[in-house]
Amino acid sequence: MKIAILSRNKNLYSTRRLIEACVQRGHEPMVLDVLRSYMEVVPSKPEVHFKGNVLDGFDAIIPRIGASVTFYGTAVLRQFEMMGAFPLNESVAISRSRDKLRSLQLLSRKGIGLPSTGFAHHPDDIQDLIKMVGGAPLVIKLLEGTQGIGVVLAETKKAAESVIEAFMGLKANIMVQEYIKEAGGADIRCLVVGEKVVAAMKRQALPGEFRSNLHRGGSASLIKITPSERATAVKAARIMGLNVAGVDILRSERGPLVMEVNSSPGLEGIELATGKDIAGMIIEFIEKNAKPNKTKTRGKG
Repeated sequence: MKIAILSRNKNLYSTRRLIEACVQRGHEPMVLDVLRSYMEVVPSKPEVHFKGNVLDGFDAIIPRIGASVTFYGTAVLRQFEMMGAFPLNESVAISRSRDKLRSLQLLSRKGIGLPSTGFAHHPDDIQDLIKMVGGAPLVIKLLEGTQGIGVVLAETKKAAESVIEAFMGLKANIMVQEYIKEAGGADIRCLVVGEKVVAAMKRQALPGEFRSNLHRGGSASLIKITPSERATAVKAARIMGLNVAGVDILRSERGPLVMEVNSSPGLEGIELATGKDIAGMIIEFIEKNAKPNKTKTRGKG
C-alpha cells in the first residue's frame, strides 16, 4: 500500500517508527509536511499538491497533526478523504477531540466518568464556578493548551479566583476542574487501536509537580489496568470517533475518570515503557481496514 504520513518532522520518534513499520510490512510510506501541502478545491476532482506535484494514489493517510496546526492540517486531511484515501483518524474526529470542552460534553452525554468541570465567561460567575467543582484545590486549564502547558493547580480559593480572573482578563478560554487528590499526581495513558487497548502505562509527575506529562519530566512505567479502565478507554475513543487514540485516565474513589482523549498520541513513551510494537499494530489496523472511500463523513463534516 501507498501510505502518506502527515508529519512536520520525519525525524520525530513517532514518525520514524511509523515509517519503519510500513517498510517492514512491505508498504510504501511518504512523509508530507502538512503545512507544505496545498489544495485545489474544484467540483468532482479535489487535489492535493506538494512542492508543485499532484499527490494521488494513496491508499491510507496517517495524520500526525500538531495541535497548533489543527485547522490547516484537518483541511488537508479532509481533502484526501474526499479523494477516497482511508484516514487512520478522520478529520472530523480530530477536530472534535482537539476541542477540550466539546470532548468532555460528548463524553458526559454518554455517561463516561469525568472530573467535575466548569466553564464560564463572566467574572461575576467565578464564585459559583469554584463551588461547582468542589472548591479549592482545583485545576484551571487553557482550552488551547497541550502537553501540560496552560494547566494550573490553584491550592486555595483566593489563588483560584486570581488565576481565573487573570485568564478572563486576557480573553483566554479556560475551564476549571476538580482536583482528584487520590490520583497522587499520576494518570494512566491507554493506547487504543481499533476497539482494543493495546498498551497502557502509568505516568507519574515529578515530586512537587501535579502534571504527569512526559514532556514536563514525568516518568512512565508499565501498569496493569482494570476491566473498567479498559472499557472506559475503548468507549471514550469510540465516542470521539477515533480509530487510534491515547485516552488519559485518572484513578479515583468513584472509578476511572477520563481527562483527555488524544487523537495523535506519541509512541515513544508507551513503546519504551511496554516494549510493544505499537507502530506495527497501527499499520496492521490499516491493512485490515483501508478500503477506498471508507470514511464515515467523506470530508463532509
